[in-house]
This record gives sequence, structure tokens and C-alpha cells, in this order.
Amino acid sequence: MLTSKQRSYLKSIANTMDPITHIGKEGISEGFLKQLDDILEAREIVKVNIQKNSILDTKETANEVAQLTNSEFVQAIGRKFVLYREAKEDPQIELPR
Repeated sequence: MLTSKQRSYLKSIANTMDPITHIGKEGISEGFLKQLDDILEAREIVKVNIQKNSILDTKETANEVAQLTNSEFVQAIGRKFVLYREAKEDPQIELPR
């Protein structure tokens, strides 16, 4: 569970990021989850865009994806959301205490 200070720090990192992956009209698929899992392991933080042709709700989708990938929901703005998961090997982001 992230503290408010840690969440704020991660938001500041995500602010300058572009979305790395997208969810389209097909929704959350196994391929998407595998891709996202690989991205989280490599980068620890990811911004996801829900495309306009999708009927998914941003916060509900973000929480579901976070649960499925064992990651932490950081924030949702518009049709984008940010997830964080510490890398198992060689963590790159050092969170404040």
C-alpha cells in the first residue's frame, strides 16, 4: 500500500510520461496483461491510455488491472491511468519513506 507521499512522488514521475500501452474496444485481454506485466518489471511505472472507442470506466479498469497485475493504482486522469509495481530484480525507483 502506497502512502500519500509515495503516491505524490510517483505522480510527479508520471506527469512527464506518455502512455506506453493502450486498451481498446476489446478491453482487458491476456495479451495486454502479459505486455503490461513485462513493462512493469522493466520500468516499474506505466501510464495506460483507454482509447475513445472503449466503453470502459477509467477508475474501475485501473483498479481491475492493478489487481490482475499485483500492482498499485497511482492515479487516473481522464482516460489515462498510472500503475506502479516494484521490480523483483534491480528496482530503479526509490520511494520516499
